[in-house]
Amino acid sequence: MSAQTETKTSIGWRGFVRRILASEFFVLYLTIAYVLCLSPWIPYFWSIGNLTDILSNTWPLLVIAVGQTFVLILGGIDLSQTSVLAFASIAGAALTCTHLEPYIFEKCVMWGWIVSEDGGILAHGMAGLVLAIIVMLCCGMFVGLLNGISVAVFKMPAFMVTLVTMMMFSAAALYLAGSENIMHLPDEFVILGDSYELISVPMFIAVGVTVFAHILLRRTHFGMQVYAVGVNPMASRISGVPVRRIIILTFVLSGLLAAIGSILYTARFEMGRPTLGAAMFMDVVGANVIGGVSLAGGKGKILWTIFGVFFFVILANTLNFLNLSFYTIDLVKGAVIFGAATLDVVRGRIAQAS
Repeated sequence: MSAQTETKTSIGWRGFVRRILASEFFVLYLTIAYVLCLSPWIPYFWSIGNLTDILSNTWPLLVIAVGQTFVLILGGIDLSQTSVLAFASIAGAALTCTHLEPYIFEKCVMWGWIVSEDGGILAHGMAGLVLAIIVMLCCGMFVGLLNGISVAVFKMPAFMVTLVTMMMFSAAALYLAGSENIMHLPDEFVILGDSYELISVPMFIAVGVTVFAHILLRRTHFGMQVYAVGVNPMASRISGVPVRRIIILTFVLSGLLAAIGSILYTARFEMGRPTLGAAMFMDVVGANVIGGVSLAGGKGKILWTIFGVFFFVILANTLNFLNLSFYTIDLVKGAVIFGAATLDVVRGRIAQAS
Protein backbone atom coordinates (compact mmCIF):
# COMPACT_ATOMS: atom_id res chain seq x y z
CA MET A 1 0.00 0.00 0.00
CA SER A 2 1.42 3.39 -0.99
CA ALA A 3 1.99 6.20 1.49
CA GLN A 4 -0.68 8.28 -0.27
CA THR A 5 -3.24 5.47 0.10
CA GLU A 6 -2.36 5.02 3.77
CA THR A 7 -2.80 8.75 4.34
CA LYS A 8 -6.22 8.74 2.66
CA THR A 9 -7.28 5.72 4.73
CA SER A 10 -6.11 7.42 7.93
CA ILE A 11 -7.96 10.61 7.07
CA GLY A 12 -11.05 8.58 6.19
CA TRP A 13 -11.05 6.80 9.54
CA ARG A 14 -10.48 10.04 11.45
CA GLY A 15 -13.35 11.65 9.58
CA PHE A 16 -15.59 8.70 10.33
CA VAL A 17 -14.74 8.84 14.05
CA ARG A 18 -15.30 12.61 14.11
CA ARG A 19 -18.73 12.18 12.47
CA ILE A 20 -19.71 9.51 14.99
CA LEU A 21 -18.56 11.62 17.95
CA ALA A 22 -20.35 14.71 16.62
CA SER A 23 -23.60 12.84 15.88
CA GLU A 24 -26.56 13.48 18.16
CA PHE A 25 -27.15 9.71 18.02
CA PHE A 26 -23.71 8.97 19.48
CA VAL A 27 -25.08 7.72 22.82
CA LEU A 28 -27.54 5.46 20.98
CA TYR A 29 -24.66 3.96 18.99
CA LEU A 30 -22.68 3.58 22.22
CA THR A 31 -25.60 1.81 23.91
CA ILE A 32 -26.00 -0.62 21.04
CA ALA A 33 -22.26 -1.37 21.00
CA TYR A 34 -22.22 -1.83 24.78
CA VAL A 35 -25.13 -4.29 24.71
CA LEU A 36 -23.67 -6.27 21.82
CA CYS A 37 -20.29 -6.57 23.57
CA LEU A 38 -21.81 -7.77 26.85
CA SER A 39 -24.54 -10.02 25.46
CA PRO A 40 -22.29 -13.13 25.22
CA TRP A 41 -21.40 -12.72 28.90
CA ILE A 42 -24.96 -12.03 30.05
CA PRO A 43 -27.28 -14.30 28.05
CA TYR A 44 -30.17 -13.55 30.41
CA PHE A 45 -30.08 -9.90 29.28
CA TRP A 46 -32.50 -10.54 26.39
CA SER A 47 -35.07 -12.42 28.47
CA ILE A 48 -38.56 -10.96 28.73
CA GLY A 49 -38.19 -10.69 32.50
CA ASN A 50 -35.00 -8.63 32.28
CA LEU A 51 -36.27 -6.40 29.48
CA THR A 52 -39.39 -5.73 31.54
CA ASP A 53 -37.20 -4.86 34.53
CA ILE A 54 -35.15 -2.45 32.41
CA LEU A 55 -38.26 -0.69 31.14
CA SER A 56 -39.84 -0.52 34.61
CA ASN A 57 -36.70 1.26 35.84
CA THR A 58 -36.61 3.51 32.78
CA TRP A 59 -40.05 5.14 32.82
CA PRO A 60 -40.03 7.01 36.16
CA LEU A 61 -36.36 7.98 35.79
CA LEU A 62 -37.08 9.34 32.30
CA VAL A 63 -39.87 11.58 33.58
CA ILE A 64 -37.67 13.02 36.33
CA ALA A 65 -34.64 13.41 34.04
CA VAL A 66 -36.73 15.32 31.48
CA GLY A 67 -37.59 17.87 34.17
CA GLN A 68 -33.90 18.21 35.02
CA THR A 69 -33.13 18.71 31.32
CA PHE A 70 -35.11 21.96 31.25
CA VAL A 71 -33.26 23.31 34.28
CA LEU A 72 -29.84 22.31 32.90
CA ILE A 73 -30.57 23.97 29.55
CA LEU A 74 -31.55 27.06 31.51
CA GLY A 75 -28.07 27.03 33.06
CA GLY A 76 -29.13 25.89 36.53
CA ILE A 77 -29.48 22.65 38.44
CA ASP A 78 -32.26 21.20 40.59
CA LEU A 79 -30.97 19.17 43.53
CA SER A 80 -34.39 19.22 45.18
CA GLN A 81 -35.99 16.72 42.81
CA THR A 82 -34.99 13.90 45.16
CA SER A 83 -36.77 15.56 48.08
CA VAL A 84 -39.89 16.07 45.94
CA LEU A 85 -39.92 12.32 45.33
CA ALA A 86 -39.98 11.61 49.06
CA PHE A 87 -42.26 14.46 50.15
CA ALA A 88 -44.89 13.83 47.46
CA SER A 89 -44.70 10.08 48.08
CA ILE A 90 -45.51 10.49 51.78
CA ALA A 91 -48.27 13.01 51.03
CA GLY A 92 -49.99 10.73 48.52
CA ALA A 93 -49.59 7.57 50.57
CA ALA A 94 -50.83 9.20 53.77
CA LEU A 95 -53.97 10.49 52.07
CA THR A 96 -54.89 7.26 50.29
CA CYS A 97 -53.67 4.37 52.47
CA THR A 98 -56.46 2.03 53.58
CA HIS A 99 -54.99 0.92 56.90
CA LEU A 100 -52.24 1.84 59.37
CA GLU A 101 -50.89 0.05 62.42
CA PRO A 102 -51.53 2.19 65.52
CA TYR A 103 -48.49 0.89 67.40
CA ILE A 104 -46.28 2.15 64.57
CA PHE A 105 -47.96 5.43 63.62
CA GLU A 106 -49.85 6.63 66.69
CA LYS A 107 -46.95 8.96 67.57
CA CYS A 108 -46.78 10.25 64.01
CA VAL A 109 -47.56 13.98 63.66
CA MET A 110 -50.31 13.20 61.10
CA TRP A 111 -52.09 10.71 63.36
CA GLY A 112 -55.68 11.63 64.17
CA TRP A 113 -56.19 14.36 61.56
CA ILE A 114 -54.84 12.97 58.30
CA VAL A 115 -54.30 9.29 59.06
CA SER A 116 -55.82 6.85 61.49
CA GLU A 117 -56.19 3.11 61.92
CA ASP A 118 -58.70 3.17 59.06
CA GLY A 119 -56.21 4.84 56.71
CA GLY A 120 -56.01 8.27 55.14
CA ILE A 121 -58.77 10.82 54.89
CA LEU A 122 -59.02 10.34 51.10
CA ALA A 123 -58.99 6.55 51.11
CA HIS A 124 -61.79 4.39 49.70
CA GLY A 125 -62.86 6.28 46.61
CA MET A 126 -61.74 7.27 43.13
CA ALA A 127 -62.46 10.94 43.80
CA GLY A 128 -60.19 10.81 46.83
CA LEU A 129 -57.42 9.19 44.79
CA VAL A 130 -57.64 11.88 42.10
CA LEU A 131 -57.49 14.58 44.77
CA ALA A 132 -54.50 12.91 46.41
CA ILE A 133 -52.66 12.80 43.07
CA ILE A 134 -53.40 16.49 42.60
CA VAL A 135 -51.94 17.14 46.07
CA MET A 136 -48.79 15.23 45.08
CA LEU A 137 -48.43 17.31 41.92
CA CYS A 138 -48.98 20.50 43.91
CA CYS A 139 -46.22 19.46 46.33
CA GLY A 140 -43.78 19.26 43.43
CA MET A 141 -44.90 22.55 41.92
CA PHE A 142 -44.68 24.28 45.31
CA VAL A 143 -41.06 23.21 45.79
CA GLY A 144 -40.31 24.26 42.20
CA LEU A 145 -42.01 27.63 42.75
CA LEU A 146 -39.97 28.21 45.90
CA ASN A 147 -36.78 27.39 43.99
CA GLY A 148 -37.72 29.52 41.01
CA ILE A 149 -38.61 32.63 43.02
CA SER A 150 -35.41 32.33 45.05
CA VAL A 151 -33.27 32.07 41.91
CA ALA A 152 -35.13 34.53 39.68
CA VAL A 153 -36.22 37.22 42.12
CA PHE A 154 -33.64 37.05 44.90
CA LYS A 155 -30.74 36.12 42.59
CA MET A 156 -29.67 33.20 44.74
CA PRO A 157 -27.47 30.48 43.17
CA ALA A 158 -29.57 27.54 41.96
CA PHE A 159 -27.15 25.05 43.50
CA MET A 160 -27.47 26.56 46.98
CA VAL A 161 -31.24 27.12 46.80
CA THR A 162 -32.07 23.61 45.65
CA LEU A 163 -29.60 22.10 48.11
CA VAL A 164 -31.43 23.84 50.96
CA THR A 165 -34.89 22.84 49.71
CA MET A 166 -33.64 19.29 49.22
CA MET A 167 -32.59 19.18 52.88
CA MET A 168 -35.80 20.83 54.09
CA PHE A 169 -38.32 18.68 52.26
CA SER A 170 -36.37 15.46 52.76
CA ALA A 171 -36.46 16.18 56.49
CA ALA A 172 -40.16 17.09 56.24
CA ALA A 173 -40.94 13.73 54.63
CA LEU A 174 -39.13 11.89 57.44
CA TYR A 175 -40.88 14.01 60.08
CA LEU A 176 -44.38 13.57 58.69
CA ALA A 177 -44.02 9.79 58.34
CA GLY A 178 -42.11 9.28 61.55
CA SER A 179 -39.35 7.70 59.41
CA GLU A 180 -41.72 4.85 58.53
CA ASN A 181 -42.93 3.56 55.17
CA ILE A 182 -46.66 4.02 54.59
CA MET A 183 -48.12 0.89 53.02
CA HIS A 184 -51.60 -0.53 52.23
CA LEU A 185 -52.22 1.67 49.19
CA PRO A 186 -55.46 1.12 47.24
CA ASP A 187 -55.37 -1.00 44.10
CA GLU A 188 -56.44 1.99 41.99
CA PHE A 189 -53.21 3.75 43.02
CA VAL A 190 -50.95 0.71 42.65
CA ILE A 191 -52.06 0.13 39.06
CA LEU A 192 -50.35 3.41 38.08
CA GLY A 193 -47.01 1.73 38.75
CA ASP A 194 -47.87 -1.67 37.32
CA SER A 195 -44.86 -2.37 35.10
CA TYR A 196 -44.80 -6.16 35.00
CA GLU A 197 -45.43 -6.15 31.24
CA LEU A 198 -43.46 -4.63 28.37
CA ILE A 199 -46.44 -2.37 27.65
CA SER A 200 -47.65 -0.76 30.86
CA VAL A 201 -49.38 2.25 32.40
CA PRO A 202 -46.06 3.88 33.41
CA MET A 203 -44.89 3.56 29.80
CA PHE A 204 -47.87 5.54 28.49
CA ILE A 205 -47.41 8.19 31.18
CA ALA A 206 -43.66 8.52 30.54
CA VAL A 207 -44.03 8.57 26.75
CA GLY A 208 -46.80 11.15 27.00
CA VAL A 209 -44.72 13.38 29.29
CA THR A 210 -41.66 13.02 27.05
CA VAL A 211 -43.53 13.87 23.83
CA PHE A 212 -45.14 16.89 25.52
CA ALA A 213 -41.74 18.04 26.82
CA HIS A 214 -40.17 17.67 23.37
CA ILE A 215 -42.90 19.76 21.76
CA LEU A 216 -42.70 22.34 24.54
CA LEU A 217 -38.92 22.67 24.22
CA ARG A 218 -38.53 22.56 20.43
CA ARG A 219 -41.82 23.87 19.04
CA THR A 220 -42.93 26.66 21.38
CA HIS A 221 -41.88 30.20 22.19
CA PHE A 222 -41.29 29.13 25.79
CA GLY A 223 -38.76 26.52 24.70
CA MET A 224 -36.83 29.01 22.57
CA GLN A 225 -36.73 31.40 25.50
CA VAL A 226 -35.35 28.66 27.78
CA TYR A 227 -32.47 28.14 25.34
CA ALA A 228 -31.91 31.88 25.06
CA VAL A 229 -31.72 32.37 28.83
CA GLY A 230 -29.38 29.40 29.10
CA VAL A 231 -27.00 30.88 26.52
CA ASN A 232 -26.98 34.47 27.82
CA PRO A 233 -29.45 35.70 30.48
CA MET A 234 -28.34 39.34 30.17
CA ALA A 235 -28.72 39.47 26.40
CA SER A 236 -32.09 37.70 26.70
CA ARG A 237 -33.31 40.32 29.17
CA ILE A 238 -32.20 43.14 26.88
CA SER A 239 -33.97 41.42 23.98
CA GLY A 240 -37.24 41.45 25.89
CA VAL A 241 -37.31 37.86 27.14
CA PRO A 242 -39.13 37.67 30.52
CA VAL A 243 -36.15 36.00 32.19
CA ARG A 244 -37.65 35.87 35.70
CA ARG A 245 -40.85 34.24 34.49
CA ILE A 246 -38.94 31.70 32.38
CA ILE A 247 -36.73 30.72 35.32
CA ILE A 248 -39.71 30.34 37.67
CA LEU A 249 -41.76 28.31 35.18
CA THR A 250 -38.80 26.05 34.43
CA PHE A 251 -38.25 25.18 38.08
CA VAL A 252 -41.99 24.66 38.57
CA LEU A 253 -41.94 22.26 35.60
CA SER A 254 -38.99 20.40 37.11
CA GLY A 255 -40.85 20.00 40.41
CA LEU A 256 -44.01 18.89 38.62
CA LEU A 257 -42.22 16.16 36.66
CA ALA A 258 -40.43 15.02 39.82
CA ALA A 259 -43.87 14.67 41.45
CA ILE A 260 -45.09 12.58 38.51
CA GLY A 261 -42.02 10.40 38.97
CA SER A 262 -42.92 10.12 42.65
CA ILE A 263 -46.40 8.89 41.72
CA LEU A 264 -44.93 6.19 39.49
CA TYR A 265 -42.36 5.07 42.07
CA THR A 266 -44.86 5.13 44.96
CA ALA A 267 -47.35 3.06 42.99
CA ARG A 268 -44.65 0.65 41.84
CA PHE A 269 -43.29 0.04 45.36
CA GLU A 270 -46.86 0.03 46.75
CA MET A 271 -45.84 2.31 49.61
CA GLY A 272 -44.92 5.86 50.47
CA ARG A 273 -41.24 6.05 51.35
CA PRO A 274 -39.73 9.02 53.21
CA THR A 275 -36.32 8.10 51.77
CA LEU A 276 -37.52 7.68 48.19
CA GLY A 277 -34.99 9.15 45.79
CA ALA A 278 -32.29 9.66 48.41
CA ALA A 279 -29.63 8.11 46.17
CA MET A 280 -31.12 9.01 42.77
CA PHE A 281 -29.67 12.43 42.04
CA MET A 282 -26.58 11.09 40.28
CA ASP A 283 -28.80 8.86 38.15
CA VAL A 284 -30.89 11.84 37.05
CA VAL A 285 -28.02 14.21 36.32
CA GLY A 286 -25.83 11.37 35.04
CA ALA A 287 -28.42 10.41 32.44
CA ASN A 288 -28.52 14.00 31.21
CA VAL A 289 -24.75 14.36 31.10
CA ILE A 290 -24.32 11.04 29.32
CA GLY A 291 -26.97 12.10 26.81
CA GLY A 292 -25.03 15.29 26.05
CA VAL A 293 -27.03 17.95 27.92
CA SER A 294 -24.57 20.66 28.90
CA LEU A 295 -24.11 21.62 32.55
CA ALA A 296 -23.16 25.10 31.34
CA GLY A 297 -26.61 25.73 29.88
CA GLY A 298 -27.97 26.49 26.43
CA LYS A 299 -27.47 22.99 25.00
CA GLY A 300 -29.65 19.90 25.20
CA LYS A 301 -32.53 17.97 23.68
CA ILE A 302 -35.18 15.66 25.07
CA LEU A 303 -33.98 13.04 22.58
CA TRP A 304 -30.52 13.14 24.16
CA THR A 305 -32.05 12.67 27.58
CA ILE A 306 -33.93 9.59 26.34
CA PHE A 307 -30.69 8.06 25.05
CA GLY A 308 -28.89 8.93 28.29
CA VAL A 309 -31.58 7.39 30.49
CA PHE A 310 -31.62 4.15 28.51
CA PHE A 311 -27.82 3.90 28.60
CA PHE A 312 -27.69 4.59 32.33
CA VAL A 313 -30.44 2.07 33.15
CA ILE A 314 -28.83 -0.61 30.96
CA LEU A 315 -25.45 0.11 32.54
CA ALA A 316 -26.86 -0.36 36.05
CA ASN A 317 -28.71 -3.49 34.96
CA THR A 318 -25.63 -5.17 33.49
CA LEU A 319 -23.44 -4.19 36.43
CA ASN A 320 -25.90 -5.92 38.76
CA PHE A 321 -25.66 -9.06 36.61
CA LEU A 322 -21.90 -9.06 37.11
CA ASN A 323 -22.45 -9.43 40.88
CA LEU A 324 -20.38 -6.35 41.70
CA SER A 325 -20.52 -4.72 45.13
CA PHE A 326 -22.59 -1.58 45.50
CA TYR A 327 -19.54 0.65 45.92
CA THR A 328 -17.96 -0.83 42.80
CA ILE A 329 -21.16 -0.09 40.87
CA ASP A 330 -21.14 3.51 42.13
CA LEU A 331 -17.47 3.78 41.20
CA VAL A 332 -18.19 2.61 37.65
CA LYS A 333 -21.18 4.95 37.36
CA GLY A 334 -19.09 7.89 38.53
CA ALA A 335 -16.33 7.04 36.08
CA VAL A 336 -18.86 6.82 33.23
CA ILE A 337 -20.37 10.21 34.13
CA PHE A 338 -16.91 11.77 34.31
CA GLY A 339 -16.03 10.22 30.97
CA ALA A 340 -19.26 11.53 29.46
CA ALA A 341 -18.54 15.06 30.72
CA THR A 342 -15.03 14.87 29.24
CA LEU A 343 -16.37 13.50 25.97
CA ASP A 344 -18.88 16.35 25.82
CA VAL A 345 -15.97 18.81 25.82
CA VAL A 346 -14.28 16.86 23.00
CA ARG A 347 -17.48 16.76 20.97
CA GLY A 348 -17.93 20.51 21.48
CA ARG A 349 -14.46 21.19 20.11
CA ILE A 350 -15.13 18.92 17.14
CA ALA A 351 -18.34 20.82 16.41
CA GLN A 352 -16.52 24.15 16.58
CA ALA A 353 -13.79 22.88 14.24
CA SER A 354 -16.32 21.64 11.68
